[in-house]
Amino acid sequence: MTDADPPIRAAAALSLAEAFGVQAVRRPDAPALVQDGRVLSYRVLDDRAGRLAAVLAACGAGAGERVAILAENRAEYLELFLAAARTGAVVACQNWRLAAPELAHCLRLAAPALAIVSERHAAALTRLDHGIARTIVLGGEYEHLLAAAAPLAPQPLDPETGLLILYTSGTTGLPKGALISHRALLARAMVAAADWGIGPDAFIAWTPLFHMGAADEALATLLGGGKVLVMDGFDAAALAGAVAGERIGHLTVVPGVVDRLLAQLRQARMRPAGVRVVGVMADLVPPAQIAELTALLDAPYGNTFGSTETGMPPASRGLIPPGVAPTGLAKTQSSFCAVRLLDPEGRDVAEGEAGELAMRGPTLFSGYWGDAVANAEAFRDGWFHMGDVFRRLADGTLDFVDRSKYLIKSGGENVYPAEVERALLAVPGVADAAVVRQADARWGEVPVAFVVRDDPSLTEEALLAACRLRIAGYKLPKAVLFIADADLPRSTSGKIQRHLLERRLAVAAGR
Repeated sequence: MTDADPPIRAAAALSLAEAFGVQAVRRPDAPALVQDGRVLSYRVLDDRAGRLAAVLAACGAGAGERVAILAENRAEYLELFLAAARTGAVVACQNWRLAAPELAHCLRLAAPALAIVSERHAAALTRLDHGIARTIVLGGEYEHLLAAAAPLAPQPLDPETGLLILYTSGTTGLPKGALISHRALLARAMVAAADWGIGPDAFIAWTPLFHMGAADEALATLLGGGKVLVMDGFDAAALAGAVAGERIGHLTVVPGVVDRLLAQLRQARMRPAGVRVVGVMADLVPPAQIAELTALLDAPYGNTFGSTETGMPPASRGLIPPGVAPTGLAKTQSSFCAVRLLDPEGRDVAEGEAGELAMRGPTLFSGYWGDAVANAEAFRDGWFHMGDVFRRLADGTLDFVDRSKYLIKSGGENVYPAEVERALLAVPGVADAAVVRQADARWGEVPVAFVVRDDPSLTEEALLAACRLRIAGYKLPKAVLFIADADLPRSTSGKIQRHLLERRLAVAAGR
């Protein structure tokens, strides 16, 4: 079979552009992208993607070259994904929320041949020393180039060809660029269909398309023949309106906006047209809010654990039923992946013991762009090591402990902040909480809690007393600082940035 291997492999290959083309033939007049009243059918989107592919090639951004995009959420973002999928180009998705030095780092890391930028962010790009030879501004220039181009048909591609560079949050340093291949994106769409039943439903792309949550699911929706509603950021009224008028597959709700959406849903008293799954990262949302949100939408909450590098896997299959305030948040392993829990020497831990999660599977990314050191650390012995600690319970579920690299070493004991945060969030009157470490002369390090309360009568004493019923004494915060929700620093995916809270403590202590 040796001589037959190449043609067999070629016949088994499928690019994302070819997969999208199936829907363009099957559903040419169905709506594919909708934004601000503008509707692009599958036929029109396919044609525009083909024309943009020709423009990319004419600008020197062919196979293997990078195209940077710096823009708010808009239909052209997804046109670019589909155009690059035809040629083998890689789209480096830039985070417009970054400070200038961080953004310059991300651009230099990818070294794009071409940049596509919206009018809103064009000035910010011109202020950077990025070295990009050609820039196209969305709007008149972009439309003129598309109108003059002849559509380029999809080129045969190895499924391992990269399509997207999505940047990690960079909470401990400068962002790293995760390369996501055609193979990984197709597999991520399949996992969403297998585990959550996501099919030709609508998806609301309101979280930034430069992150995995919106990028993965928007592409999966288009591959499944659904409709993507593109929104320029969070708008509670617009989300509620869309939920009332469209059957939604997965309604993305990230920590930090749940309370605002709840308020809108209460006020509107709308009846949802149908939502299959709502929410992500249940660990970071108060259980009472999960219960209310799912009851109002009559939809289960996604008890997820995934990442930019892995997609929905390794543990996002579990669902919290509507109206239930969860008392435990153990994760259910996703389909189509293998998982191990390992000790520091790389040995499997026993059931019930904490170990770092390692996974393998087709949704996995293709490494950090231009970072051999990070790749050597993350990929070992044929497994991707996530840096997250879990315990496997008797029923096979995985109970999240915390990030292995963020431990509080207090008096010889390991304190995982996420365990303490779960105890805090279970107390009535707590809307949000974050636990960080603080240097201590006696214990080395101690946990300190930043708490957002929705009951102003809740005191530190009452809060700690309630926590004593749930966690060991050495895990209790040594101080509780009540702050406003707006003062909790979050990444664009809604995760609290502990390093910024640590810095706030250090400044307060005069260090």
